[in-house]
Amino acid sequence: MYRTTRYGIAAVATAGMLGVCPSAGAWGPAAHRLVDRRAVDALPKDLKRFFSRHRRELPTLAPDAEVVAEGPERRFQVDKLLPYPFLDLPETEEALKGKFPQAGDIGRLPWLIQESYGRLVEAMKGGQKVPVLEAADNLAGLLTDLHNPLALTENADGQLSRQPGIWVRFSVRLPEVLEGRLKIKPDVAYLVDDPNGYLFSIMRSTYVWLDNVLYQEDLATRRAGGRTDLYYDTLVEGERPIVEQQLGLATRHVASYWYTAWVAAGRPELD
Repeated sequence: MYRTTRYGIAAVATAGMLGVCPSAGAWGPAAHRLVDRRAVDALPKDLKRFFSRHRRELPTLAPDAEVVAEGPERRFQVDKLLPYPFLDLPETEEALKGKFPQAGDIGRLPWLIQESYGRLVEAMKGGQKVPVLEAADNLAGLLTDLHNPLALTENADGQLSRQPGIWVRFSVRLPEVLEGRLKIKPDVAYLVDDPNGYLFSIMRSTYVWLDNVLYQEDLATRRAGGRTDLYYDTLVEGERPIVEQQLGLATRHVASYWYTAWVAAGRPELD
């Protein structure tokens, strides 16, 4: 069941109405397309040449790109373990599970990123176009997900704050509506000193925006008295700065991790 307003934002999907979190990644396809496109533009020129030539061959940007359903591992519900700012949070999966036995059901997003980064380094060492593009695209998707506040909380679909369906409205519909209007102009990529450890800094800076995401949605509901056109007008106005900022940060971080992997691989001549 969808209700479309003049902005094109659909109301809650059936899964959202039931309080069930969708099985896709933390952002919808529109957000991932935007980040991939902009990340290529943010690369240093030596690496940018390769990605610019093969931009349309990145799986997410391919003309026949398919949306693949992803499981709950592609999240990290860290607030089930500790309150923000998550002091003393172990930064390895083994240590985390040793300290928090319940950590097995909160998702594996940081570890998925670490594994994906390692695969990209190896692919770049091999220098073959297709493995590099596939590994880079996979890493980009995971890093982008780490910039969605809803991916980092057990209240991912608003089920704990009486806001069911917020996952679809914020993560999927808003980027779709705003895809051509978001001002994403990231700075040039930089070398990440500690690719594994830096993920937890990104996580903390993302989580800070969770209350704002929930507040803006609640404000739109109270102002409109229901899911009317006014609700969606207000939602777009309130949530757009957050979407724009987080996808902008995701873009620069994706480009930086691609660049760091290339340097770690020995700056190979690709293609």
